[in-house]
Amino acid sequence: MTIITGGTRGIGRAIAEGFADAGAHVVVASRKAEACAETEAALAAAGHTALGVPTHMGDLDEIDRLVAQTVDRFGAIDVVVNNAALGLALPLGKLTPDAWQKVFDVNVRGPVFLAQAALPHLRASSHAAVVNVLSAGVFMALPENAMYGATKSALLSFTRSMAAGWAPDGIRVNGLVPGTTDTDMLRAITPERRAELVAGNMLGRAAQASELIGPAVFLASDASSYMTGQVLMADGGLAPH
Repeated sequence: MTIITGGTRGIGRAIAEGFADAGAHVVVASRKAEACAETEAALAAAGHTALGVPTHMGDLDEIDRLVAQTVDRFGAIDVVVNNAALGLALPLGKLTPDAWQKVFDVNVRGPVFLAQAALPHLRASSHAAVVNVLSAGVFMALPENAMYGATKSALLSFTRSMAAGWAPDGIRVNGLVPGTTDTDMLRAITPERRAELVAGNMLGRAAQASELIGPAVFLASDASSYMTGQVLMADGGLAPH
């Protein structure tokens, strides 16, 4: 049983479809109820078992409700994929307290408290894993989007701490680093910046969201059973690491 946040579009939607194809029961969460309903219906039409739960990752009550509805429906949680993120970009020197709060609530507080809410159920699983979707920006300077980079860096730190703290419970926690991927977030930036990001990676192109399925399934499955506290780079060689 897998929870995937931000699971109705982009990388999250691709991962949800990939996990379902691999045989997982999938719960997709995102802010919009209609998107959750559409994704649930599409997965069900493909023969999969799925549930869509509208969830704002900045609202801790909604996060608790997501866990409760998942357990009510499926009785267990084996995997959490923390994919949802807010890419609100402001340049350094023009940050606002409101924007700061929104980005850190969704990108750091939400994933950490979701994993914490799911923890009793992960402890009961014999195949428990948390996959935190990070960003190549963790390893780069982002003067035009420093808040986003900082939140993903914080989530990387939590990834390693969770891995160490929960290893005695048999729970593995790893980070997945996508690079430049053809999603709504990429399309929202200027064409010039998009071109820079594409030109900056070794493969010279943006990834398709479907190219993140394999790495995500690997980290969540027993194929990576001896990996925890690690970061898997799937960035086309973008980040200098």
